[in-house]
Amino acid sequence: MFERVLATVRRIPKGKVATYGDVAAASGYPGAARQVVWALRSGGKAVPWHRVLGAGGRIRLTGENGFEQRLRLRAEGVTMTGDRVDMKKHGYTFRGGR
Repeated sequence: MFERVLATVRRIPKGKVATYGDVAAASGYPGAARQVVWALRSGGKAVPWHRVLGAGGRIRLTGENGFEQRLRLRAEGVTMTGDRVDMKKHGYTFRGGR
């Protein structure tokens, strides 16, 4: 399961984001948003983990990790208001199969 989830996260292009739920569904595991979190924790820095957000585009990470996520997203041109990303502008829609 984790490898499939990580492969899905790798499909999110620079400057775009997806929610944990979107990644779970696109990986073939609808409703498994929490498992996406675990997969990202196991994936290391080789996956663009910073492009995955909570529902509604909210940054769920706190402390240094949340700060790093904001920095990485801003470096990719992603705009935010508070702790939320503009999903209409930056949300990624997965197309096709897994």
